[in-house]
Amino acid sequence: MSTPYTKENLSKKKVVSRLASYMKPHKKALTYAFIMLCIATASDVLGPILMKIFIDNYLTPRNFSWQPLTVLAVSFILVYMISVVLNYFQLISFQGIALKIIQKLRMDVFGKVQQLGLEFFDQTPGGSIVSRITNDTEGIKDLYVSVLSTFIQSTISLIGIFIGMFILDVRLASFCLLLMPLIFLLMQTYRHFSAKVFRVTREKVSQMNAKLSESLQGMNMIQAMRQQKRLRNEFGTISSQYLRSQMKNIRLISFLVRPAVYSFYLIAVMIMLSFFGIQSFDSVVKIGVLYAFVNYLDRFFDPINSVMFQLTRFQQAVVSAERVFGLLDDKRLAPVKEGTSDPKITEGLVEFRDVTFSYDGKKDVLKNISFEAKPGETVALVGHTGSGKSSIINLLMRFYSIEHGGIYIDGEPLKTFSDEELRAKCGLVLQDSFLFASDVMENIRLGKTSISEEQVMEAAKFVQADQFIDKLPGKYHEPIGERGATFSSGQRQLLSFARTMAIDPKILVLDEATASVDTETEEAIQEALRKMRKGRTTIAIAHRLSTIQDADQILVLHQGEIVERGTHQELLKLEGLYHKMYQLQLGDVQSKSGSAVS
Repeated sequence: MSTPYTKENLSKKKVVSRLASYMKPHKKALTYAFIMLCIATASDVLGPILMKIFIDNYLTPRNFSWQPLTVLAVSFILVYMISVVLNYFQLISFQGIALKIIQKLRMDVFGKVQQLGLEFFDQTPGGSIVSRITNDTEGIKDLYVSVLSTFIQSTISLIGIFIGMFILDVRLASFCLLLMPLIFLLMQTYRHFSAKVFRVTREKVSQMNAKLSESLQGMNMIQAMRQQKRLRNEFGTISSQYLRSQMKNIRLISFLVRPAVYSFYLIAVMIMLSFFGIQSFDSVVKIGVLYAFVNYLDRFFDPINSVMFQLTRFQQAVVSAERVFGLLDDKRLAPVKEGTSDPKITEGLVEFRDVTFSYDGKKDVLKNISFEAKPGETVALVGHTGSGKSSIINLLMRFYSIEHGGIYIDGEPLKTFSDEELRAKCGLVLQDSFLFASDVMENIRLGKTSISEEQVMEAAKFVQADQFIDKLPGKYHEPIGERGATFSSGQRQLLSFARTMAIDPKILVLDEATASVDTETEEAIQEALRKMRKGRTTIAIAHRLSTIQDADQILVLHQGEIVERGTHQELLKLEGLYHKMYQLQLGDVQSKSGSAVS
């Protein structure tokens, strides 16, 4: 068994390196944006120097030099316009690149979810998966935006500001440079403490999504069993934990970001004023230089403040990336074709040879299962809940891999068939049929362009679904809501039957297909089933033993083993487990009939 992705601990360096790899296809666009950013920053830095020249050289009473002042004014306006225009384009470029990267990452995550096996979905709440595809990828977007547009821009700005400072005064610029290690230490301290907080925050968001998804899907049961208060309390507990983690983050920001950075700003101003004050004892202090330094100091701490605030997003994004990459690296994939051969299903002969299976690697749910279903035969699986009936179906449909024994179709190992061949020749009808938010036609065809509208109608007529479809306002183009909530369970099951017959399978797999329909609809389905089984291998799970009396072979399962096998009459003569189950159901039916008569 592989380790679930929620427990994976990807190092930050690997996470950041992996995130950086998504930028490789955008090298050219990044280069252009970076060049625009550098020019825009240089224009920004030139502004205070031009003002310094004006103040020190030309701000003199009764002295107005038209030519140099005009040049300075035009230069200042030109520099400002270049800065504004290039900052606009570089910001659009960086943001666009970030959004394209997130689009690619989201598609990668969604594609990976489609490849994961049922083992993964058995162990992972649906809301948690949704949270990773939506919330966590959105959190990663903030990283790209902050790194590409804020971190890079702030870094270039700081470099440009230091260059401007050194041009004005080397000694004072060196004093300011000494503050950088302290600021870097502050950033590292904030990152260290905030990482733990954000990990908890993301986990609580995931738990809230999982609880919300569960509540929405089970709302009818929640209201029927009066579970609103319990669910509200459980959700409130998670929400309170999320609130506490957010408050911890706010306290960190309140202490380590704005106040700390402002303290460094005050220290820098004190150093600058002290320097110019001491210098004024021996020589004249140039007002232009003083103005330029004050301007640079303001500009110096603006990007630092931006970086500190972006560290919040950076930490959130790294935690989100750990969760997303953990999902991308999950090894619990759906079983796929093995080997180079490309067998085809022509007859539909199904064989289980000494199959033993366990979901968790500890407890066997199937033990030494062996049977054969010949073409055209119907093999029924019966037994109490937990006996292993659905597990046999899951293995035949290759939803799980087996380690002991083998499953064969037409003499070829199940694992050697391609997914396309297996799904095209094996039709599955589940007890709880699933309908997509589309129309009737597309729910039967399921996007298969090779199936024509005429074939869809023939399949619906074959299973007698056309009787209710023709009464719909839009007939075959009638919209279906989410999960087909506007249709009855019987109608949904009929559409599921039509969907299966549209592909004309060689092997028919029925997981208690008539359990959720009324008696009248069941009779119609039973008639359709008799026609469907002709020329096809049928393997059916049955709870109502009356529906499988004509089966060619009945397998009675108990605690993962086949304890009896034979026809209906043969099993009744044995007077074993099947006989007891049949007598119980027969007595139940008779008691219900008696109650109805009375």
